[in-house]
Amino acid sequence: MFKVIHQTLYLIMALCIGLFIASSFFLRAQYNYAMYGDNPILEAQQWGIFIPLIIVLLVSSIVLYRICLTLNRFRPKVVIPVVLFCSFIVQVVMIFLFPRVPTDDSQTVLSLAMNMLYDQDYSSFETGGYLHMFPFNFSIVLYLKTLLYLFPDNYLVIKLFNIFFSLVTTYMIYLIYKQLNRRSTARDYGILIFAATYLPSLFMNNLIYNDVIATAFFTSSLYCLIRFMNKTSWSMIIMTAVLLAIGNYFRSVGAVILIAAILYILLNWRNIGVKKVIASIGNLAILFNVPSWTQNAVLQSTHTVEGSVNENSAPIYMWLNMGINLERFGFWDNMESYRIYQREANYNQATSIALFKQEIERKLSEASLGELAEMYYKKVIWTWTEGTYQMDRYGIGNESGMDMGRGRGGGAGIAGSYSYTNPLTELFAGDSPYRVGVLWIVYVMNFLMYCFILIRVVGAIRAKRYDEVSLILVILGFIGFYILWEIKSRYIYPVYPLLIVLSYMGFKDTYDYVVRGEIDWKPNSQTFLGKG
Repeated sequence: MFKVIHQTLYLIMALCIGLFIASSFFLRAQYNYAMYGDNPILEAQQWGIFIPLIIVLLVSSIVLYRICLTLNRFRPKVVIPVVLFCSFIVQVVMIFLFPRVPTDDSQTVLSLAMNMLYDQDYSSFETGGYLHMFPFNFSIVLYLKTLLYLFPDNYLVIKLFNIFFSLVTTYMIYLIYKQLNRRSTARDYGILIFAATYLPSLFMNNLIYNDVIATAFFTSSLYCLIRFMNKTSWSMIIMTAVLLAIGNYFRSVGAVILIAAILYILLNWRNIGVKKVIASIGNLAILFNVPSWTQNAVLQSTHTVEGSVNENSAPIYMWLNMGINLERFGFWDNMESYRIYQREANYNQATSIALFKQEIERKLSEASLGELAEMYYKKVIWTWTEGTYQMDRYGIGNESGMDMGRGRGGGAGIAGSYSYTNPLTELFAGDSPYRVGVLWIVYVMNFLMYCFILIRVVGAIRAKRYDEVSLILVILGFIGFYILWEIKSRYIYPVYPLLIVLSYMGFKDTYDYVVRGEIDWKPNSQTFLGKG
């Protein structure tokens, strides 16, 4: 039975990845603010650029992999710190070269943090305030407030902490890979270097928001979960629960990982025993909401709020309503859903829920099955094949005459302007060839990652080896969740570490087959090969 479940999960994963790959030969998903504004774009694939870039990146990957193999003679205690330090230097240089200032939500949460710290102003929790609508963002406000209190009031400090969390994620990627390949005697520094130089993660340190922080906690939590499954150590399951709870506190998609973790534990109940299964799931479930419960208790005890902060917040139906949009296939609907909650419901959650349900029902009844199928297809393809996590806007930024960065509270535009300009920002201005070229490289890199993931998944099915099921469960959970939810390709940023792990496995399998004519498909343990 368990073999069938694992095989089914891998088959679904293979079908999803196969759909991404096949669609990419015909459709180019992209996000380029200077060219198209804040819109998701699906256009015909440009084979004249796409195919040559595939060849160039494949050859480059092989060369770099062979260079990484030469590092195997050095000890991990030497190589790992050196790679992470070099990555740190590169990331510091990048935040100076692209000094993007906060915009949109990142500007709002930073302003709120400053108001709370310097003016003791918590009015944002009052009706109509930002935290009244979106109390889940109090976590990032509190985090920024703490940094502003402890360190100099400077963007650089916040971005340096982003770099720290990014390095944690990089190291966790390497550790997860090693846990899933415990039989391997190779040191596999290639995946560490890949993770340390992954362009979206380097640029996204410019985003003063919750994505980089939450990704570090989620990835660390998944590593501890895999360690728990290999060692059945109580400390590991407690660490899993704590890290997952903190990650969810910063970015409220932890429920997807929680469900994946519970399923992963249940699929391995024969190896860890019924008592440990019940206890571990109980730990995960109980600790999951502790941060939000604690936050509510503190806010109410200090009379910052009278009741629960979630009592009249924007309901989940608002994002579900955004997720149904034939024209923009689930992307931001230009305030339409906000108006329902703010104006028609007057910030009342119960009233807005009824209105959103009516709107969702209307959209579904007026659209034909073919139109809905096309919308969901476009939604999935754009979200998962855009590939850059919208680093054009959130990482690189974009200066213009009407969009000059004027520091905090300076009204920086939606594209993400700079605190100062330099020759590099001028080279990357607007839709310059340099910016477009970098976006193309990252896009094709993402495509190749899917190709190697498919190789790994199909090979695992053939060999009946399912060691990576924990990663598969999380990725499938995110795919399913964002079929329904409002979309941005940035929203799937927390799964990029898992894509790196799986794609590197597939690349190594392909390289070993081509060079040696064989692949080591033996499982690491009997975890997934029980009699079930």
